[in-house]
Amino acid sequence: MGKQKQQVISRFFAPKPKTPSSLASNQPSSSSSPIPSTPPKITATVSFSPAKRLKSSEFLSPNKKPKLSPHTQNPIPSFNPSLHQKFLQKLLEPTDDVLEASYKPQKKEPNNSQTRYTPLEQQVVELKNKYPDVLLMVEVGYKYRFFGNDAEIAARVLGIYAHMDHNFLTASIPTFRLNVHVRRLVSEGHKVGVVKQTETATIKAHGSNRMGPFSRGLSALYTKATIEAAEDLGGGEEGCGSLNNYLLCVVEKDVLVENVDCGTESSFEVKIGVVAVETSTGDVVYGEFNDSFMRAGLEAILLSLSPAELLLGEPLSKRTQKLLLSYAGPTAHVRLEHASCDCFKDGGALAALMSFFESTNLCNLEHHNEEVADGIREPAIKGILGMPPLAVQALAVTIQHLKQFGLEGILSLGASFRPFSSNMEMNLSANTLQQLEVLKNNADGSQSGSLLQTMNHTLTIFGQRLLRHWVTHPLCDRNTIAARLDAVAEIAKSMGGCSASDSFHQLNEGSLEFSAVPSDISCVISSVLTTLGQSTDVQRGITRIFHKTATPSEFVAVVQAILLAAKQLRQLEIEAVHSSLLRNLIQTAASSSVTSCSAKLLSTLNKEAADKGDLLNLILVDDGQFSEVAKARTKIHLANEKLDLLISLFRKQLCKPKLEFTTVAGTTHLIEVILQLPSDARVPSNWVKINSTKKTVRYHPPEVVTALDQLSLANEELTVVCRAAWDQFLGGFARYYAEFQAAVQALAALDCLHSLAILSRTKNYIRPIFVGDNEPVQIQITSGRHPVLEAMLQDNFVPNDTHLCGDGQFCQIITGPNMGGKSCYIRQVALIAIMAQVGSFVPASSAKLHVLDAVYTRMGASDNIQQGRSTFLEELSEASNILHSCTDRSLVILDELGRGTSTHDGLAIAYATLHYLLEQKRCMVLFVTHYPKIADIQKEFPSAVGTYHVSYLTSEKDNDVCSKPGQNYGKMEHEDVTYLYKLVPGISQRSFGFKVAQLAQLPPSCIQRAMFMATRLEALVQKRMAKYQLKASLSEKPVADDDDVSDNISELPDSLFNGEGEGKSPLVVAFQSFFRNLWLSLGSDNQVQSQGFLNFARSLAAELIARVALSRKEDKDGRVDIIVANIINTTGRSGRNSGLVLIA
Repeated sequence: MGKQKQQVISRFFAPKPKTPSSLASNQPSSSSSPIPSTPPKITATVSFSPAKRLKSSEFLSPNKKPKLSPHTQNPIPSFNPSLHQKFLQKLLEPTDDVLEASYKPQKKEPNNSQTRYTPLEQQVVELKNKYPDVLLMVEVGYKYRFFGNDAEIAARVLGIYAHMDHNFLTASIPTFRLNVHVRRLVSEGHKVGVVKQTETATIKAHGSNRMGPFSRGLSALYTKATIEAAEDLGGGEEGCGSLNNYLLCVVEKDVLVENVDCGTESSFEVKIGVVAVETSTGDVVYGEFNDSFMRAGLEAILLSLSPAELLLGEPLSKRTQKLLLSYAGPTAHVRLEHASCDCFKDGGALAALMSFFESTNLCNLEHHNEEVADGIREPAIKGILGMPPLAVQALAVTIQHLKQFGLEGILSLGASFRPFSSNMEMNLSANTLQQLEVLKNNADGSQSGSLLQTMNHTLTIFGQRLLRHWVTHPLCDRNTIAARLDAVAEIAKSMGGCSASDSFHQLNEGSLEFSAVPSDISCVISSVLTTLGQSTDVQRGITRIFHKTATPSEFVAVVQAILLAAKQLRQLEIEAVHSSLLRNLIQTAASSSVTSCSAKLLSTLNKEAADKGDLLNLILVDDGQFSEVAKARTKIHLANEKLDLLISLFRKQLCKPKLEFTTVAGTTHLIEVILQLPSDARVPSNWVKINSTKKTVRYHPPEVVTALDQLSLANEELTVVCRAAWDQFLGGFARYYAEFQAAVQALAALDCLHSLAILSRTKNYIRPIFVGDNEPVQIQITSGRHPVLEAMLQDNFVPNDTHLCGDGQFCQIITGPNMGGKSCYIRQVALIAIMAQVGSFVPASSAKLHVLDAVYTRMGASDNIQQGRSTFLEELSEASNILHSCTDRSLVILDELGRGTSTHDGLAIAYATLHYLLEQKRCMVLFVTHYPKIADIQKEFPSAVGTYHVSYLTSEKDNDVCSKPGQNYGKMEHEDVTYLYKLVPGISQRSFGFKVAQLAQLPPSCIQRAMFMATRLEALVQKRMAKYQLKASLSEKPVADDDDVSDNISELPDSLFNGEGEGKSPLVVAFQSFFRNLWLSLGSDNQVQSQGFLNFARSLAAELIARVALSRKEDKDGRVDIIVANIINTTGRSGRNSGLVLIA
């Protein structure tokens, strides 16, 4: 409730504690006199928070009389304990026990008998028993009241005061604030019901219930998914209004489907069926799919649709429930509803749907002829029969749920049904949407910094709604993409210096006629969309009309806006429009059927009455329509004529020819008599005196009372008839709903195309080129830019090229320093591909692409504790989903796979994953890693893999820094790094993690210690690698063959051997001994032995150098150097891998 208020109660209300003097004063004593001491001032601080006030009343005794001021001479009135207790109950609030039992009978303390309910409370109890899960707002006079637990919830959410009244805790709001408070309660996830009086005072006075309370009933029910389709509450700024408020129903059944490649480890656990209904727009999405234990498919639907309410068709598996409960967390304010699917199994769902459509057809027959009713029903039935079984079951559960809101009729129209995924659209996974920040950023969850926000230049709400669908479902058909690109190019080309306000003259007041200025297509479309953006949401408006919840003013505004847009678009010359898509959209939005239907509907209504909300004068009766309204109006006319006749009778009776009826304070038809005139004092005795002043008296004659009674009944009858006529009029709109919906969809598509044209023109984007299906899959981008970061950095963004081709290099292994731009580069490639298939121009100098079937990403590190997933499990689960789902026409992005576990495990898993993609899938791959060893895979796939890194400049050469491990951390600390953000071929050997540590402001001592430990570890790793390589080389062939060495030695001069020619040559022995001691030195774990072997090898090397130098003096043509090199090469060939030849 916000900051708690406090109030100090004076001693007038706080009883004084008993003292001995006060007790003694009650006993007769002749010697004692009153003590003249002033009683102490007693104050009590009372908190106005719920559930804490009644406790403080325990310290206040109700038996003490209050003391009046000293100057008062009046006697002290007798103290009433019950009155004092009532005041405390009004001021203070009950304890928790009272709150919990607020709907239960209260017991009186004296006799422990059950308290009787008032008639209003009895109605509340009955309504609460009927709707136990609904927060009820009960209309009582000029207020809406909450009772019991509902009052406690309302006090907490709305910040209003709750108190005890009779048997219930109660709170109230004024009637004119209903729209605001309903939205605030609904936005918190509550299910709110409005209970109104079902009879007026006049009807009650003439009915059998004249002595009882007003009859009340539930008139409206609201949740987050249905409030926009229900009666227009207004006040959208207060709460839950959003682009989409889907109600998502989820059902499932167990299934086991083994994957052929990976066995049972990749088996699907369940088959899930979903139906999502947007009741305010009529959009219905359905789907059925197999899902693994990670529920990746269901998570993608949740992120794509962002439902406001979840309907769980039980029974559901624990993993599915856990995912749905985590999505509807305490901060999400997403409402959960549970429904049983037992009655919809084994064909029960299809039978229930057929019964629903039969009953809907009977209702349509009341408003239309049989041909029109069949035309409404047949498309829906065909759509139902084409749906998967679990989707049919979810649809049946959804219809049963929506019946309590009266919104199930929208599901009887099959034209609005669409599958969640199809062959014509790319289905982006949940990871792709989240990690590429397609819909919202990962920082605070808002749209700022997302791809959708960058591309969104729409002018209408329904256009923005459709653009969201376009961005999350890129096209997979080359011809459809080309059609969108053609339309965007034509609109962008026509954009000139004209503005929307210059395209059309001001409209004439009271008419829809206008004169158009000859202009290009962009100005006309901009003018239409600007006008629609300033009016109400016509897409939700026509759906509310279909639901019969629209107000008269809303109906006129929606239909008039559509009619105006159609007339403006018809001023365009269709033959001059080259794009076929653009031409079809304009013709659909400006069709003659829409304009004629709009004009016909508007001609039936009185626009002035609609603006005033005057339902009695709204319907224009003509051609025999609405005969009941005409009859009711006739009765009112006769009742008024009767009153007019009575006034002439009273003129004669009172002899006042100018007598007229008077209205005072809302009371009509009064006869006013002046007391000073003797003639006026002679009024009949049966006249009823209503009010009077000093000079006049006002009466109601019996005849006037009777006539007014008849007029009041006639007005009530007219109200009922006009309400029924209005509902009948709205029901007749169903025959035109499909045409109006198609027109609005066309306007939304025009808004999206216009938005993409503005994007291409203002950001200097280029049109992408899509190759044919017969060409290899490829991504050729020149000077590509990140669409979101480019808008932030302006001209400071560094573009990069991308060249991937299915029959050439289709994998890039990208290394480089931290914060060097690796993730930005791979993200921009994915976003450019998505934008191109949406039908947008892209940020690049040129782009030649193949139509992709999917974009998969594995980026970042995060866990999901609520669902029992560790960081590494999340990482590998996403990678597993990619390996199972991708094809040779997919783009796969893997960023630092394997970093969630140990180095060796992570390196091995990353290497194996990349190997699987290259060998089995052959898809486009961008692989970012800090493991340079992974680049060795290029040796196995030389033509398919390319190694790249983001370039940088350093103040120290890398060779200088890395040449002496264990001693270079001082250079690393003072080294300056400049990132160039340019992708170049090659592998980066360094990551500069310590520079990131300095940016993160780790303590300098911590960074220095880390540098020292890094150099020691690097030296240790290098030594171990040398040992492993030495052992491997020794296991192959420890020494060279004597024959190979002797063949080369025989060509040397005799002086090199000192005359020894028998057996092994001393030179051969020396070379063999040198290499053997050198190997033993590097391979020994004992440092003392290793040093001894190394010293002996040095002495042998010195002897060999001396002999070779002596021989060079006798060698004139350099044969000695060549032959010695051959001896070294053949003697040490078994150690080539370890670098011993270079050491020698």
